[in-house]
Amino acid sequence: MNHAFPCGTLCLDFVGTLRARRNAAPLEKLATPGLLDDWFMESEMLDLPPGASEAEVVIAVQLREAIYDLVAARLDGRALPAESVAEVNLHASGLPVTLRLTPDGVMRSGSVAQGLAALARETVQLVGGDEAALLRECARPECTQVYLDRSRGHRREWCAMRTCGNRVKAANYRARRHAAQG
Repeated sequence: MNHAFPCGTLCLDFVGTLRARRNAAPLEKLATPGLLDDWFMESEMLDLPPGASEAEVVIAVQLREAIYDLVAARLDGRALPAESVAEVNLHASGLPVTLRLTPDGVMRSGSVAQGLAALARETVQLVGGDEAALLRECARPECTQVYLDRSRGHRREWCAMRTCGNRVKAANYRARRHAAQG
């Protein structure tokens, strides 16, 4: 599996395909058409690879950055950037993913544009709706993952306990142990 899905919604998981966003050399998880196809399949948005092209990777990254700009504006309490609003709205007006009933259940298929349209519509609902108040950024300094904090009491600190939470707790433990020895 090439991608992770810890955020509680696919549009935020999509934003997370640029890892360690603030680092000098962030890790791009959508660097090739194959990685974009993998994301759609691993997210279970599509059951068949859409056959992404290099040009569609560029379009997907542009949409991802527009979504991030909107989410960051909500996190900071700023007005939504007009360019990013226009980009997301343009994609949101696209055709939906195709659903078909098969003897085995539901089959989801579509193009990259249809997958991006679904992500844009989800972004519109998230950023424009009540759940925007649940947006949080991971407390681990090296991580820039944004997630929905649906925890009881809304005190979740990390995008995922098994990764960032464990790293922070282990680092704190080592620091306490080192301080006690020194």
